[in-house]
Amino acid sequence: MTTTTETRTERDHGRAAESWMAVAFGVACFAAVFALIATGLALRTGDDAAPAAAAGPAQVFQVELGDLYVSPSSLDVEPGRPVVLEVSNGGAMPHDLGIPGGPVTSMLDPGASETLELGVLTEHTRLVCTVPGHEAGGMVLDIFVKGAAAAAPAGSGAHGGGGDGAVIDFNATPAPEWRPFDPNLAPAPGGTNHEITLRATETVIEVAPGVTQELWTFNDQVPGPTLRGKVGDIFTVTLVNEGAIGHSIDFHASKVAWNDEMRTIAPGESLVYQFEAKHAGSFMYHCGTAPALHHIGNGMHGAIIIDPPDLAPVDHEFVFVQSELYLGPEGQPGDLTKMQRDAWDAVTFNGYVNQYLHAPIRVEPGERVRAWVQNNGPSENSAFHIVGTVFDTVFKEGTYLLRPGPGQGGSQAIDLQPSQGGFVEFTFDEAGLYPIVTHKFSNVGKGALGLFRAGDVAAGDGAGH
Repeated sequence: MTTTTETRTERDHGRAAESWMAVAFGVACFAAVFALIATGLALRTGDDAAPAAAAGPAQVFQVELGDLYVSPSSLDVEPGRPVVLEVSNGGAMPHDLGIPGGPVTSMLDPGASETLELGVLTEHTRLVCTVPGHEAGGMVLDIFVKGAAAAAPAGSGAHGGGGDGAVIDFNATPAPEWRPFDPNLAPAPGGTNHEITLRATETVIEVAPGVTQELWTFNDQVPGPTLRGKVGDIFTVTLVNEGAIGHSIDFHASKVAWNDEMRTIAPGESLVYQFEAKHAGSFMYHCGTAPALHHIGNGMHGAIIIDPPDLAPVDHEFVFVQSELYLGPEGQPGDLTKMQRDAWDAVTFNGYVNQYLHAPIRVEPGERVRAWVQNNGPSENSAFHIVGTVFDTVFKEGTYLLRPGPGQGGSQAIDLQPSQGGFVEFTFDEAGLYPIVTHKFSNVGKGALGLFRAGDVAAGDGAGH
């Protein structure tokens, strides 16, 4: 009896176990089916896909834009929560902020603000000001997602001079239709009041045979027009911004408040810059809009000459503005990163590589020549020298260093740091060719080479036209 009861009990336990196993198997099957359905829903795309819910409320940050800064310059954000930026412009010129190719604010005038919604970020993301040069000048905001692996910043458009710039062939010759920058300097105009209009533009210009850049210019030329007058003259210069970005102007010959006449004006605006020329000399003028290095290095500079009272007559006057080229991609603006590293691609007289080698400057033996030299840099020095002659007159930074007379010697070069200027006078005793160089010879092979042709002589190798 006992054996029968135990057998029945074991049988009941076995049946119960089988029942529970069946239930467990059914639950497992249901869970597997549910998981497959859930996975299918997660993989669905298109209009009928369910939107992902954010893990929490938006994270809101205050961001200030200034002239070449973003404050703060970096943010740490929580994963899974939307990021919202309240962006205000505390600078003196228009700025924007955003992800290149993604969300970006409108161009904000000084004092303006705007909300920028970035959504949920999953990796390190970089926001920049899209005004040319401002990103490379420091207008960057890096957003880091906590817990995310480090990665290259998404959205970065920085141009770091990584080898994608245009390339100059220094042995190439210009096309037949090319014309050089005219180096002849006209006498100071009559009268004591000079009314001048200068247009700020962005223009694609050839800077070497077959090489173009988008240069920032005054009156669509590099260097800008050479202005001239006498001590005591009044210059009334109207600057009109016909470009797409902010520009300004700074005359080194003037004594005016920086925050007034030299202020940046937006596209479509104009200002009047008036000053009295109180000192003689060869002076630089340039755009001073931040980053000034980029605006000057990309072509926005020129010379203004204020004659000394006792300037003697000569047979010829020429002007040579030395400056560097920092090439960006073909047809694009110059590379600010190269400018910051002093990594110029070429050094030129009057904005074009070797142009007076291709178009020598014609004079006659025995004629007296005055060469005004203005080093506009923005960063390299000049040792202006003409092979085959000696300077008997040197005027530098507003004073004569050498003049003809009993016991006076000669000068072989005029040395000029960036923004300095002056003139030299000389003659050519014989007919022939006389190279124009900077005696920092590493730059002669980079475009700082020209020729004077004294008399009716052949131009020689590489010097056509």
